[in-house]
Formats: sequence, C-alpha cells, structure tokens
Amino acid sequence: MAEMKNIYDVKFQPAAAENYIMHRAKEKDIKWLKVKIPYPELPPEHRPEVAIRKLDELRKTRKSLQLYLDICVRCGACIKQCHYYLGTGDPKNTPVGRAELLRKVYKRYFTISGRIFGSLVGASDLTNDIIENEWYKYFYQCSECRRCSVFCPYGIDQAEITMAGREILANLGLATKYITEVIAKVYDIGNNLGIPDKAFKSTCEFLIEDVKEMEDIDIEIPVDKEKADILYVPPSADLFTNTDTMIGVAKVMNALGVDWTMSTYASEAANFGLFQSYIDIEWINKRIVDKAKEIDAKLVIIGECGHAWRAARQFMEKMNGPLPFKYCNILEYTADKIRKGKIKLDKSQNDDVIVTLHDPCNMARAGNLISEPRYIIKSCVNDFREMPDNTIKEKTFCCGGGGGLLTEEIMELRMKGGMPRAEAVRSTGANYLAAPCAIDKAQLPLVMSHYKLEVQVGGVHDLVGKAIVMK
Repeated sequence: MAEMKNIYDVKFQPAAAENYIMHRAKEKDIKWLKVKIPYPELPPEHRPEVAIRKLDELRKTRKSLQLYLDICVRCGACIKQCHYYLGTGDPKNTPVGRAELLRKVYKRYFTISGRIFGSLVGASDLTNDIIENEWYKYFYQCSECRRCSVFCPYGIDQAEITMAGREILANLGLATKYITEVIAKVYDIGNNLGIPDKAFKSTCEFLIEDVKEMEDIDIEIPVDKEKADILYVPPSADLFTNTDTMIGVAKVMNALGVDWTMSTYASEAANFGLFQSYIDIEWINKRIVDKAKEIDAKLVIIGECGHAWRAARQFMEKMNGPLPFKYCNILEYTADKIRKGKIKLDKSQNDDVIVTLHDPCNMARAGNLISEPRYIIKSCVNDFREMPDNTIKEKTFCCGGGGGLLTEEIMELRMKGGMPRAEAVRSTGANYLAAPCAIDKAQLPLVMSHYKLEVQVGGVHDLVGKAIVMK
C-alpha cells in the first residue's frame, strides 16, 4: 500500500482510464431537465457541426472559458495534483490533458494559428471519434474538485472547462444517466433520492421517536410549517442514510429554541445542475428561494453538503436574486452559536473517537468554509488530528466520487480516485473521519473499506449531536 510520501510516484499509463464509461441518459429523465437535451442522440454525422456551434456560443458568453483555453502553457503543474491521475496514471485523465481535448478543437476553429497551421500548433478537426472516445469518456472522469486550480500558476479553473465540455455533450444528446436521473427526481419529487412527501415526514417522526427512546430527550423536527423564521434545507441523504447528521442539526435547533422548519417541496440542498448545466443550477436553487419567500423566512440554512453550498453561495443570489432573506451554511450557524455560548457541549461524550476532518472540495475551495468545521469539532472532541498540510483546507483531495461520478459503473475509478484521501487518513491514526458532505459520506466509507481502514465516516453534526447538552 502506498505511503503518503509515495502517492505522487505514479507510473505513466496512457489509456489506462479509457474503459471507465458512464451510462447514457434515458428519455424519462431528460424530459424533466431545463437544459434542452435531444433524445434520441444526434446522429454521429451531425455531432461535430453542432458541437462547434455550441463551443462558439460558450466561448463568447463565458469569457473566462476562452481565457482559460488561451492562457494555459501546459506546464504540467496540475498533473500530479489530480487524484484520478494519481490513481490511474492516464495522461488524458489530468486537468491539462482533459482540457487539451477541448483546446485542440478550439484552436482549430477559433484561432488564426489553428486555422492556418493545424496540427503543427496542436489543433485538430473535430470528429465523432473525438466526441465519443475522448470527450464523453474523460469529461465524465473529472469530479470538478478544482484542486488543480490551487496549483496552477495562472489560476485556471479546469472545472469550468469540464462544465463546458459536458454542456456541449448534452447539446448532442450525450448526457449521463446518473446526473440526469438525480436532477429529474428533484423536479418530479423534490429531492435527489426521490423521497416522497409522506416518507420525508415519516422519517422525521421516526427520528423524533428514536431520540426519545434512546436518550429520553424530546425534540421537534418541524416540516412544512406555513411560516417560520428559518428554512433548513438538508441534503436528502440526511433523511435516509446520514440520519445522525440530521439528529445533530435538530438538537442544535431545539437547544436554541428557534422558529425553524424544513420543506417537502424544497427538500434538497444538493444541486446536480452544477455537474450538468447552469440553467438547472438556477431552477433547482429557485425551489429553495420560492419556498423561503412563501414562508417569510428570514434565514435559509444549507445543510452539510459541499456542492450544495457552492451552488447556493455562488449562484443563488446571482441567478435568483435579489433575495429577501439571508443565507448561511449549517457549519457557520452552529460555529457562531458555540462561540456565543448559546450551545453547551460535553467533549467527553466523544472520547470513543479519534477524529480527523475531510474538507469537502466545494466548501474549502469555493465555499470559504475552513475554520468553522474545525472549530466545531475541537469544541466537541478531545482528540482531533489534522491530515498532512498538502491534503487539507484549500489543498484538500477529492473523495473520488464528486462531480456526478457517484455511480456503480465506474466504481473502480472511484476507488482509484479515493486513494490519496485514504492514505492521508491512514497517516493520522484516526478512527472517525468527519465529512460534512453527502457525497463524501456516500463515497468515503467505500474508500476506507477498499483500502482496509477501520474508520467510521460521519458528519460534523453527528459529533455535535453526541456532545450537546440539552436542557
């Protein structure tokens, strides 16, 4: 097993990742999306022309995309910072390699040098073979974690290039089953997991009863109140698999005695539009905005989920504003209440765990949430250990399953992508990995097991729920 100091010693293996292919989207899901995806897929002979037109549109409307395509000097600083490259060794499965797949086409059709000199300057005609065997495969092998951007001397956001590649593919009818299926469930039912209203409410009732039975504590988990000061929006997984996180949040709200509610209409904080199209980011966020307005909420709190927080922080007000309410992340909210002495905690209740923290990519690099989870954890436990400096905070490694890649058909790739995080956890000797993100909580238990680590994965508020002293 690789040690932390050796994870960057990668054997160069061209085409090593070319067989990891996501399943194609289905008509039943595509019809729900706001972005227009043709079904059936466009015929192969029509794809290059349509793709070039879409790329032209994107480069004109998103100046940052054209800037990133123009300024990259292919220095390679990003290559060994990518968890998928460290896991596979495939040069196309690197930030610069993946971007080059789009850049060579951009050069050919939209730069003078590419038009005149062609392959001499790295330009290439677009063919259906490139679309099928390069774009579709490798643009869906990027988790959009943006770790590469931290190490890029020009600050190039490769996630934006990946996003553009996926939007072009969707315009051809080449979207993935997993991402479109999740988005469709939000529009159809209200959340990523497809939990119906009655099941959502029943789960909350069950959690109330469970806390009463196990701890003899009375709590309330209100759902669908007509008016409330606070709208709490969790990732739906907290009502299905990560229930200790939901209990921890509920205990915080009950200890504070605030007027809060959840909603069966806006029952999902996570936003898979971030992995497919800007249009769906807007419309998924709009559900939250509309519900907050309807109940006259003064504050919207986003639950423990990295990309949910990025979608809210970077896009909600810009796309759906101006907003008549404030919004924050549950980590900010709880940290603030602890600092102000409004929550009492007993660290000894977590003496059975040695804790380390996984920084979710979209919290640490795009969400400005670095100090808050650490402050909360240190207030809840006596033994907290950081992973190596080059694997945390802004330099955190991805779990290996983000970006819409949390699907069975590429499980082997996910495990390879999770290797750097597993080795960083191993170096701490911790037996509890706090991961304040729904995707991390789904991916990392499998990664820990795959790399033979006896480490429990849970949320930050799981720890709060154990340590909090209820009145």
